Amino acid sequence: MRTAVILLTLLALAAVPGSLLPQRGVASDPAAVPQFYAENPDISPWLDRVGLFGVYASPWFAAIYLLLLVSMTGCVLPRCAKLWRDFRSEPTKAPTRLDHLEDHRRDVFVGRRDHGETSTSRVDALELVESALRRRRFRVRVADGAVSAEKGHVREAGNLLFHLSLLVLLFGIAGGRLYGYEARVAVVAGESFTNVASQYDDFSPSVWTDVNALEPFSFRLESFEADFETSGARRGEPRSFDARLRVESGEDSWTSRVRPNQPLEINGTKMFLTGHGYAPVVTVRDGTGATAYSGPVIFLPADNNLTSDGVIKAPDARPAQLGLEGLFLPTAADIGDGAFSAYPDLVNPRLLLTVWTGDLGLDDGLAQSVYTLDKSRLQQVMRPGSDQPFGPQLAPGQTVRLPDDLGTVTFDGVRRFANFQVARDPGKELSLLAALMLLGGLTTSLIVRRRRVYVRVHDDAGTVVVQYAGQSATRRGLPHGEIDSIADDVRHELDRHRQPHRKDAP
Repeated sequence: MRTAVILLTLLALAAVPGSLLPQRGVASDPAAVPQFYAENPDISPWLDRVGLFGVYASPWFAAIYLLLLVSMTGCVLPRCAKLWRDFRSEPTKAPTRLDHLEDHRRDVFVGRRDHGETSTSRVDALELVESALRRRRFRVRVADGAVSAEKGHVREAGNLLFHLSLLVLLFGIAGGRLYGYEARVAVVAGESFTNVASQYDDFSPSVWTDVNALEPFSFRLESFEADFETSGARRGEPRSFDARLRVESGEDSWTSRVRPNQPLEINGTKMFLTGHGYAPVVTVRDGTGATAYSGPVIFLPADNNLTSDGVIKAPDARPAQLGLEGLFLPTAADIGDGAFSAYPDLVNPRLLLTVWTGDLGLDDGLAQSVYTLDKSRLQQVMRPGSDQPFGPQLAPGQTVRLPDDLGTVTFDGVRRFANFQVARDPGKELSLLAALMLLGGLTTSLIVRRRRVYVRVHDDAGTVVVQYAGQSATRRGLPHGEIDSIADDVRHELDRHRQPHRKDAP
């Protein structure tokens, strides 16, 4: 047990950097580690060398975890076997002397016949004592003119249940870390998603996750609704979010709503609503009039009023590839250099663009983020006859023609998108069971007292002497007055046994 406590302390200390530092493989914030690198370029490589950006997957954390698992197993299972043997064995024999124990009482009963009265025998007293203790659910043993009784083994069972819950919890956490996964995906209203690894924006599998055997389901985001406060000091604060899905799994199809703290669950795979934003619908036509890009583009929110930025790439545009950086304002309050949105809902939407032309670098075979534009081989499009950047400002339905016959850009409208975090944790049922076991075991071990009661009966000069004594296995002692209560029950039964027998008249 001492070893287990030391390892449990080490595990808690090892988890501290995992709580303080950003971690790789966290689907809810995949950019946290690169951002920390950018802000702390000197210390980040040293932290990375010792695995502090992946604490829970590091070898040293796994070593502590496995040692704790082995230690807890070696600690709890032998104690469970010992408790089972103790429970099946008889109570210990009563000591020869009882007056030196915690609670002691001595009763004397006259053992003679007077006026038809029935005497109390030693055998009668032993039987009545045994009966009184059994009614109180003591385990009883009668031997050598004495009764020994035990009660409260369930306290030790509660103590073991508490420690066993820690062992179950370790297995539950290990199951989730080895077989589960976390992922995130942004879905635009009106579009569909299928649960395969390639469709996720970020997918973080565990060591033994079978990425080819994910739960087979798909859904279409029918609509996403968001309500905000319209007045007062809380103007602009969110009031409700509601994603309406059309879900298909196997041959079943149904409509479901996903809200904060109300996830969609399909056979152990849960999908949580974690965020939302806007996806402007843009059509880009190149200099030849052909459509180079058309559809919604997810813009990432930058503040609480959903001022959002995004990138549109048109690698098929002719005569040159086009790249557009955009700023979307749901409620435009200023469209100058300090453009911002004054309210998160669509009141006065505007799309501000800057245009780049050249080589987008998509033919190099290197992965690029859809939210950033590599400008190393691009040139910014300038206003005709000016050294100022060309920056159109579009309302829904407007079209702008690009300089130098590069084409046109149309702002067709706006859709909403929803961020979903999908997670599967096979160990969560074990973790729930461990929590229930922990509460039940701790409560039982705190409430129940384990104690022993000894009673000796012997004859002494024509009387029957009954001696009672109690002993507790904890510092709390016996329940107040328990020995006296047992003795009073026995005396009451003996008094009933000693009622006089009268002869009938001839």
